[in-house]
Amino acid sequence: MIIDSNSKRPNLEYPCKWSYKVIGSDVEKLISAIEECAGNLDYEITPSNISRNGKYYSLNFTVIVTSEAARDLTYEKLRSHKNIRLVL
Repeated sequence: MIIDSNSKRPNLEYPCKWSYKVIGSDVEKLISAIEECAGNLDYEITPSNISRNGKYYSLNFTVIVTSEAARDLTYEKLRSHKNIRLVL
């Protein structure tokens, strides 16, 4: 990633690794949802955090994206899944 001092958005060079933080209330359903959204992409899921009261879990989902469109499509798939509460 190259940051241009004249713009607010970084200039990404594709393909590149991209990470999403995925949050939900059931870790097993969260993993299943990520796997469903990833399809045949090569990805990695790693643990992140658990909320103070144990109600929410977050996982890191890292994938190789080939373009901005592919990155946005993956985000939208995750965001719209019923078992995912929030995607960062």
